Amino acid sequence: MTPEELSRTVLRAMRRAVDAGELTATVPERAHVERPGPGGTGDYATNLALRVAREASAPPRRVAETLSARLAAEPGIARADVTGPGFLNITLDADSAPHLVQKVLEEGERYGHITPDTGALAQLHTPHDLRAVVVADAARRILRSQGVLARVTSDEAPDDEWVEVLGVRVDGHGHPPTPLTTLRPVPAPRTPDPLRLGRDAARWALLHPAPHDRPRTCDDDHLAQRESNPLFRIRYAHARTRALTRNAADLGFTAAPGEAGTSAPGPADDLADAAAHTLLAALGDHPTVLATAARRHSPDRLTRHLVRTADAFLAQAHTVLPLGDEKPSAAHRARLALAEAAGTVLAGGLSLLGISAPEYL
Repeated sequence: MTPEELSRTVLRAMRRAVDAGELTATVPERAHVERPGPGGTGDYATNLALRVAREASAPPRRVAETLSARLAAEPGIARADVTGPGFLNITLDADSAPHLVQKVLEEGERYGHITPDTGALAQLHTPHDLRAVVVADAARRILRSQGVLARVTSDEAPDDEWVEVLGVRVDGHGHPPTPLTTLRPVPAPRTPDPLRLGRDAARWALLHPAPHDRPRTCDDDHLAQRESNPLFRIRYAHARTRALTRNAADLGFTAAPGEAGTSAPGPADDLADAAAHTLLAALGDHPTVLATAARRHSPDRLTRHLVRTADAFLAQAHTVLPLGDEKPSAAHRARLALAEAAGTVLAGGLSLLGISAPEYL
């Protein structure tokens, strides 16, 4: 179950409580769900009860308890616990994991995209600055994934080499007659020229830092094929997911979403299970990350999410294929499906950033 699906489930539970006369309040258009904070429990948490308590003329905790009883009966939810002043901490059924993986594999690199178009329009304006133009170009791609038609303008036409090397696109240039949403991240250093890094590394160097941080375009680490380079880890993780699919075919089995549990108990297996759970959480968060990155015009949120996804996959990649004389099992097929879903999310995310995702590395 993705966060969007869970949000709809929470709203459905509230609507049923209202229809049954258990609550008197207007059902909002959206219920915000997120990962629990430190000390929290379950897979997701929502503050919906606190939001509607005043209109419902009831203490938030009582509203949460009403919603908890309704949520516990919803398909895909194992339980809903009330914590603090009225937070709902939701634990998903184990069966939701295969459904999530299947959803990613079915939707492919468009997983997390909004269709059909929402009809919303956005215009982003930038100064004549390389980093600002690259950020706007990536923000346009992410907005488009969320059903928003976006137009990028700049004070001046982009330099020819910005277009040729980095593939940026500006729809118009000149000083606008009315105030627009202007992207002003900290400019990239004038020297050395980030273009020398090439398209993929240069775009990553300009997009990965938060807008208030100065990018390290003079750092050749962006080109290094080692673990300390986050872009390399992402691309390596993607290439490895594709290699696992090829290797599995050589062993005579293919992916099948299911419970990606381990075959034998032990500390190493516990770590692998934890890594698989972390990876599932990252895949489930992908639509929310895209929506937030689009809303805030912040591609750096997507870059950090891809690093998290890649690291979670790499932590359990060694469990995908059988070892020695071990025969492929349902668990191996499920782990392969999870790996392929991770590769799909990594490739789709890199594409939105304008960065390639090679199958061989």
